[in-house]
Amino acid sequence: MGEPEVQSVLIIGGGIGGMAAAIRLSQLGQKVKLIDSDPNWRVYGAGITVTGPTFRAFKRLGLLDQIVANGGCVKGIKTFHYSGAFLHESDAEPVEPGLPASGGIMRPVLHTIMSTEVRRLGVEVVLGVTAQQIINHENCVEVTFSDGTQQSFDLVVGADGIYSKTRTAILPDAIEPKPTGQGSWRIVAPRPEGMTHAQFYVGHENLVGMSAVSSDTIYLFILNPDPDRKWIAPEDQPAMVRSLLADFGGDVAVIRDSVSEASSIVYRPLEAALQPAPWSVGRVVLIGDAVHATTPHLASGAGAAVEDALVLGEELQRAGQDVLGALHAYTERRYERCRIVVEGSVAIGQHQLQRGPMDRLGPLMKAPLSALSAEY
Repeated sequence: MGEPEVQSVLIIGGGIGGMAAAIRLSQLGQKVKLIDSDPNWRVYGAGITVTGPTFRAFKRLGLLDQIVANGGCVKGIKTFHYSGAFLHESDAEPVEPGLPASGGIMRPVLHTIMSTEVRRLGVEVVLGVTAQQIINHENCVEVTFSDGTQQSFDLVVGADGIYSKTRTAILPDAIEPKPTGQGSWRIVAPRPEGMTHAQFYVGHENLVGMSAVSSDTIYLFILNPDPDRKWIAPEDQPAMVRSLLADFGGDVAVIRDSVSEASSIVYRPLEAALQPAPWSVGRVVLIGDAVHATTPHLASGAGAAVEDALVLGEELQRAGQDVLGALHAYTERRYERCRIVVEGSVAIGQHQLQRGPMDRLGPLMKAPLSALSAEY
């Protein structure tokens, strides 16, 4: 195996997947430039759940200790009837020794951890620009940016999300994300005293749960039927949240009654898409939501994007000068695992929309989570 041919990399998109790729490829000695269309590099959303496989991916990236220190960890899941009546408890086993079983972190906190590491590694970060034109050549990719500049790279990584313009540029017939019929609400609230497990509230058309994102903070999520993808004005969102939670008891009722105009509320209609292989054309490759946009039901979207970055780095190192072979191997390794995430998540959502029996929810989650526990 010769020296890796890829020495210069452009990463389009500064989200979790893009930053993970920037970190990993920089660690492997490549010169990385990362661009993001937002001049302020903002992050939207409340918090994310971090599963065992996602903790493992962050460990491989070198960020585990910071995420554990700034996030929240739990032992497993407690399930309740939506009235607040306790149903059962299950503890989660770590996917490898030394890792938390499960937990969560606020998205802005995770963004700070990752973006700080990106800059520490010397990645060139350029904000407020986009890739206007991407031209594949045999040995490089020529990119024209929105500021009028041009530059050539050995590799371009499209990590620009569910509506990826990089995907459109290289795969004009790519599939488009499709609505799933559900909406997702996330509300930041104080962590209930003594909360050791994530909580799920079932038996209602709205699935509700809460995940710890720090020692004193949680985010409460609501997955509700939303076939019309209604837009709710920000000033109307607190009342909508209280309405969606009107039938709920337990800790949910306490949080519901505290929701006000000052509450942090994030809403989005859910969409999903699994792009068929290949995930690369020439020396341009896609990662994360650009090829496997999923819903939050398995809490694995962020972890899958970080795994993409790790596997891409491994294959580039293994292939030496065979860049196209490395990109093919990356897709071969990632496609089935990401299919499990996307299709499993959508299946769980459809089960909820159809008000399927509660005893089927566990098996629907168990099979994909078991598959994801295996090393990527």
